[in-house]
This record gives sequence, structure tokens and C-alpha cells, in this order.
Amino acid sequence: MAAGLTSLHFLITLYFIVKIPLMFAQDDQFIYNGFNPENLHLNGAAQIHPNGVLQLTNNSQEEEVGHAFYRLPLKFNTSSSGLTQALSFSTNFVFAIVPEIPSKGGHGIAFTIRPSWKFTNVAAGNYLGLLNPSNNGRSTNHLLAIELDTTKAQGPFDKDNNHVGIDVNSLKSNESATATYFSDQEGKNISVELVSGNPMHLWIDYNETEKLLNVTLAPAGITKPNRPLLSTRIDLSQYLLESMYVGFSAATGTVTSDQYILGWSFNKSGQAQSLDVSKLPQLPRQRKSKDRQGQIIMILIIAVVVMLILVTGTAYNSRRKKFEEILEDWEKEYGPQRLTYKNLYNATKGFSDKEFLGAGGFGKVYRGTLPFSNTQIAVKKVSHDSKQGMKEFVAEIISMGRLRHRNLVKLLGYCRRRGELLLVYDYMPNGSLDKFLYSNEKPNLNWIQRFRILKGVASGLLYLHEEWEQVVLHRDVKASNVLLDAELNGRLGDFGLARLYDHGTNPQTTHVVGTVGYLAPELTRTGRATTCTDVFSFGAFMLEVACGRRPIELQGLPEEVVLVDYIFLCCGKGAILDASDPRLEGNYVVEEMELVLKLGLFCSHLVPEARPSMRQVVQFLDGNAKLPELPNDKACFGTSTSNEASDFLLSFPSSFSIASAPSYSSNDSILRSGR
Repeated sequence: MAAGLTSLHFLITLYFIVKIPLMFAQDDQFIYNGFNPENLHLNGAAQIHPNGVLQLTNNSQEEEVGHAFYRLPLKFNTSSSGLTQALSFSTNFVFAIVPEIPSKGGHGIAFTIRPSWKFTNVAAGNYLGLLNPSNNGRSTNHLLAIELDTTKAQGPFDKDNNHVGIDVNSLKSNESATATYFSDQEGKNISVELVSGNPMHLWIDYNETEKLLNVTLAPAGITKPNRPLLSTRIDLSQYLLESMYVGFSAATGTVTSDQYILGWSFNKSGQAQSLDVSKLPQLPRQRKSKDRQGQIIMILIIAVVVMLILVTGTAYNSRRKKFEEILEDWEKEYGPQRLTYKNLYNATKGFSDKEFLGAGGFGKVYRGTLPFSNTQIAVKKVSHDSKQGMKEFVAEIISMGRLRHRNLVKLLGYCRRRGELLLVYDYMPNGSLDKFLYSNEKPNLNWIQRFRILKGVASGLLYLHEEWEQVVLHRDVKASNVLLDAELNGRLGDFGLARLYDHGTNPQTTHVVGTVGYLAPELTRTGRATTCTDVFSFGAFMLEVACGRRPIELQGLPEEVVLVDYIFLCCGKGAILDASDPRLEGNYVVEEMELVLKLGLFCSHLVPEARPSMRQVVQFLDGNAKLPELPNDKACFGTSTSNEASDFLLSFPSSFSIASAPSYSSNDSILRSGR
């Protein structure tokens, strides 16, 4: 007894001295007045601030997902085991949604009960990081979610852009209501705005006997109202399994929000304790949000003034040949995606040598800063012949400008001037990956960084192949087209050779484009690019990152020419790790290195149908699937045994250096051929 009092005295003393939030957890009930990492499983963007605030998403990244779950599974539906434990539960939590743009938040938070705290292949945006278009509505989801939704989805999904919903196995709510609370004093419902940035309190209570689920909302600090916002009869024993996890999921879309949980109380065997708002940690200072609002208003005012000046000076500027552009009637529909040459010229300081980043593919790349917005950009200048294929090409450029994924370089827009096409991308401060692999001017990447880059690029390719509204073939996956952001996350860029087509149809490409060493052998024969040819290129890229060597090096001995052959030789000797990059000095996770090398060979299979899909590649890299045994036959892999590939390589001049191979097109330029 004395020891217990001593421990309690210590915790109370610790709270008043260092201000650590007091937390309580016992079996199937807990209360957190703030959080620490030991309490929760965190996924995605979720993080815990030093003062104990749980942040699920932030407004710096579009299409973002964050998860936080109680660490232990709880017993819910025990009817199948013959036990009599009740299914009833009670929980309440305080949350806050702080939008990037006042009154416009995306996409919301959901309290959820599901079989696992781990997630694979979930979508951001309207799916709130819980499901995706293919599994939404499946009875096998065993999912209950109470959504706090701040965006109205198209179709029958949502009531409005400010509602609370009860979701079972689907993000189409069984019941939903606009966010209000019942004022006991005034005797009426009062509207609240979920994206107000102010803390709010949500109570969720399920009574198994009455099969009644109640959801109650109120601003933080107000006593729980007597009348719930939502009340529906539902038998959760039909949906919940015996062992389930409880927690939160949140997501953003093209519109973003900072989404927080300040405190959480849960009880599986009775009424959950109500949170005392005065004990909860404070939100990060929201004055910045107000400042941002003022900045946005100021930027809009400046933009209007500048637009008036530009309109007034159009006649004068049109006479200045220095900034003359090509502008045809069909381009008017693209509006904001068409950037002015003058702005790009000024952004890059006249395309000065000091802003030159490098040359690749079909043009030179320059760094710049857009006027008025201070957005850092990379501008690629490409030669073109506007007489053939330009309308179709620009249409695809605009389509790809709508791609949104954390591992893709965002295409911001384009400009046409005389014999040039200018493509504008987000600027990546750490440049291309190949500089880190092959140049002494960049530091060596460790294995953790390399493996994260591989997983990120694989996720980006999966999005292009299966998860966007159309299939996107990149057709030039290689280290020089993978750019690194400030945190050294890999982003696949340079969509100059990309091709789009509808899901369920066949691509109509008929020209060989890409880079020697990354070209699938069937591509050199048929000229037809598919998702399988992208997978082959990604396999070569995986081996390149793991080994620190280019796929083909003509300068070496014959056994060193083709990287796939060298790795297969090492594998046959039972020493596949000998192929790893010597600069890593053995500092890597052996299982991960073996997986990457063998998966790279798997993707390099000569038979397209034998290669894995990008979804399978992601599953292998995430450890959610076991890699099959590789065929013990050298003739199954790479390009060295392919007559077509050998003939293709021999067609290059003897002085051509494969070690720095540029992107290649069988018609010199896709912009001339119209693709």
C-alpha cells in the first residue's frame, strides 16, 4: 500500500515539475490528457508534439494520411467463443481541425474500430486513409468509423462539407448529420464549423442491449449535451470481430489541414471518463493561420493589381520579341497551366548559367523562383516542332499536371515560345539520385535512405499504373529521373516520355523511347510500352541503387558489362551480397539487401508476364508478401541473352558512353513524332 502511494505521489510530483500529461490505462479502459509515443501505434504523417498534442496530418503536404491507434487489441465480439463479455463501449475525445485556407479544410478525421492497426493500399482524400475505391463497401472490412468530414465528395457519399457520419465497412455513411450541438440552455441546435480551428469534443456510446449507437458533438469546454447529434440502432456484433483495434485516421486532399487530437478517453466495460479540457495540452499557436489568411488576402490583392498591369501592358509586351510566345486558340482552355515566358525568364534570371541544374532527356534544366509566390521551380527547356502532335502532347501534359502523390515530382505547368517547350516542375533541393550514387560532389547515401527511396518510387509507380484515373506509363524510370526533396525522400520526375491511356484498354505506343540499360527486351522488338516495361526499368533501377553501378557499363570486362548478369553470377555462387555497393561497407539489413537484389532480378525477367506488378513489388518491399524462388536459369533475366537487345546496343556508335546514357527515342524526339 505504501509503495503504491509513493508511486502515485511520484507521478503527481512529476506532472507539476515537468508538465508531462498524466495518462491512465488499464486493460480495456484508458484516459490520455495528451499523448506520448509509447501510448500509440503511429503511421503515415502522424506525430506527437513535445507537449503531448497528437497531430494526424499537416497542411504542408497534399494527399496525406495519418493514423494513430491504441497499442493493444481489445475484446469486442465474443459471441463466437461462447463468452459473455459485453460489446458495449464508450469513448470521447477532443479534436481540432486547422485549415490551410480559412473555412476550407480537407478532408477530415475518423474515429475507427478495425481488425488491425496496420494499413496497406489505402487512399487519401474522401477515403480518409481507411479504404480505397476497390475495397470500399466490402463486408470483409469489419470496419466501424465515426467520420468528421470537412469536404463534400461527388456523388452520394456525403451530405455536405461539414458533417458527422456513421460508417460501416464503407465511407458512404449509414447515417450522417450536419455538425451541430444541442444547447440545453437555449433548447435548440446550434451550428458549429468543424474547420474553425477551435477544439471540439465528441462522445461515442454504444449500448449492446438496446443495439443503440449515439454520437454527440459540442465545442470543447461545454458539458456533454443531453441530446445526441446522431442516434441509430445497429447490431455491431454482425460487423466487429473478437479482437479489434481502436484509434484515429485522417487524410488531406488537394486542400489540406492540420488535424489534431488533444485528449482521448475510452472504456470497454462502462462509461468512459469525460476529459477535463483544462488539463489538455495547448494547440500549436494558431496565430500563424490568421497570418496566413492575411498573407493570402495580400497575395490576392497584389495578384489582381499585377494582372491589371499586365493586361494594360499586353499591347506593348507583344511587340517585344524577347518574350514572344506561341499561343493557339486550343490552348485557351488550359488557363492557369499555361505559364508566361516572361515570368519563367525572370524566375530563372534569364536562364543564367548560375541557375543551370543539368541536362537530361531532351533538354536543359534551370532552377528558378516564381515572381509573387516565391515558389521554387525547375524549368526544363525542350525543342519542339509545333506543326505535329503538339496539341495532343500538351493535353497529356495538362492531364499529368493533376497527378498528386508524395513520391512524384509535381508538374506545375508549361509554356511555348518559338521552337521551345518549357515544362515547369516543383524544385527538388537535393537534385537527382544519380549524383549521390556516382558523383563525389554528393555524400554517400546509407542503406536506410536508399531503401526508403526504393519504397517511395515503387509507391509512386503503383499510383501511376493502378490508382490514378488513367494508366500512366512513365517509360524512363532511372536514377537520374528520381529527385530528392529536402528530407531525401525519392520523387519520380521527368514525365517528358510518359504516355496515358484508359484503364482496361491497350496502350498505343509504337516508338522505342527510354534509356539504354533500362529498356525491356520486348520493347526493342515491338516498340510497345506497357506497365511490364516500366516494371523492368524499375528492376534495373533497384539493382542500380543497391549495387551503386549502372545497368550497363561498356568500359569494363565482358562479365562486368551487364549488371543483371553479374548479380546472377553472385547469386549462383551463394554470395549475392557481394554485389552490394562497396561504399555501404556492409552497413545494411541483410534481409532487405537480399530482397532488393532478388526482386530486381525478378523484375528483369525476359518474359513480361513473369514479372511482378507494381502492387506486388510494393507488397514485397513492405514485407506483406513473400518473394517467390527465382528460376535458376541465367537465360531468364536481363538483356544480354536477347538478340533484339544486342542488336539494339550495337546500333550505337562505338564512342557512345552507356555510363551516362541519355533518354532515347527511335524517332529522335517524341515531340516531333507526336508520340
